[in-house]
Amino acid sequence: MAITITTICENTAGVLGVLGEWGLSVLVETDDERVLLDSGGGLSFAHNADLLAGFFGIDLGGVSHIVLSHGHADHTGGLVEALVRTGPVEVIAHPDCWAAKYADLPGREPRSIGMPFAQEELAALGATFNVSREPVWITDSIVTTGEIPMVTEYEDIEPNLVAKEGDAIVPDPLLDDQALIVVTDAGLVVILGCAHHGIVNTLYHAREITGVDTVNTVIGGAHLIRAPEERVVLTAAALQELGVQRVGACHCTGLAASAMLAQQLGDVFAFNNAGSRVAVP
Repeated sequence: MAITITTICENTAGVLGVLGEWGLSVLVETDDERVLLDSGGGLSFAHNADLLAGFFGIDLGGVSHIVLSHGHADHTGGLVEALVRTGPVEVIAHPDCWAAKYADLPGREPRSIGMPFAQEELAALGATFNVSREPVWITDSIVTTGEIPMVTEYEDIEPNLVAKEGDAIVPDPLLDDQALIVVTDAGLVVILGCAHHGIVNTLYHAREITGVDTVNTVIGGAHLIRAPEERVVLTAAALQELGVQRVGACHCTGLAASAMLAQQLGDVFAFNNAGSRVAVP
């Protein structure tokens, strides 16, 4: 089975005319299915999707499912524009996607960073919802991770990511953090949103769900932007131990961590920009 992965939105632009914007949106196309993971922050999705349709012939009208990696606005802000282009489509999400999420930075009031659209608003544009904490099998070879257990000792959730419970600000466990997995003859292809529960935890869980040990390709955000050097080194070592053949890091991985991964992983590593297009195998 051939897979093509096109990054529609990302922090940096890799194709002439494409806009860079903090956020992520990735289109996954197999022989018989098109699945969109996330929709970016909202400013660049329509422009980039239409431009890349002209460049590569991508057709969002053939998208059968939109998977939400989590409920932060930089991954859901373009949902309205996405639905305008997909038409009626099933949206797969964790129930906490619509929780009240905030960034709590020192010296500032907590800032809302949650989902900008209510389900009713999206439903009016043709969205139906499959809200689940468990993995959702879209086809026999495409599945979401559902909730990701945190088993490594060195991966954690940033303390500045919080939620509201009533009037109280509490740490956000980000149970809605999930990824998209495609099972291929060459091994697993894993598309990350932010990997708030850790890229290594995500890959371990992907192997457990599918029963496939080989990880061919990992693309997306690894949320190492504020990680200590030790965590980045341990992450690179785990990716090598897993035998990952391609890592397309972007978004919240951070430039410093990406540079370290590039140094550790060599030719396995690539920067993944808006407009990047990857074929597997």
